[in-house]
Amino acid sequence: MRLRRRGLVLLGHGARDPEWAEPLRDVRRRIQAQIPTARIELAFLEFMEPDLEAVVTALVAEGCASITVLPMFIAQGGHLKRDLPVTVAHLQAVHPCTVIELGSAIGTAEPVLAAMADYAGQLLD
Repeated sequence: MRLRRRGLVLLGHGARDPEWAEPLRDVRRRIQAQIPTARIELAFLEFMEPDLEAVVTALVAEGCASITVLPMFIAQGGHLKRDLPVTVAHLQAVHPCTVIELGSAIGTAEPVLAAMADYAGQLLD
């Protein structure tokens, strides 16, 4: 199998309430609408499925040459500093022909910070 595609995994913490994931599903739909050929999946750390290992395994099976895991978190907390690097290193060892990268928490990206500040500021108007 020739690996060629790129995959993006939007990784959420997960919650017991299934509605909790709706904003993540919306982000996925918006990206898919902008880039119809993109391979984008959701995964969760706990309480919800699928988990990261299942999603990465499926993307590798589909031929993704590289996968970026984007934590949909506001900040770099314990999961992102300790747990996820270990998980991603394990997945990289299991799938050595695929590059698996762990991004920073989306909430630390400048455009996201600016959008949050703009929205919060609008509440004062």
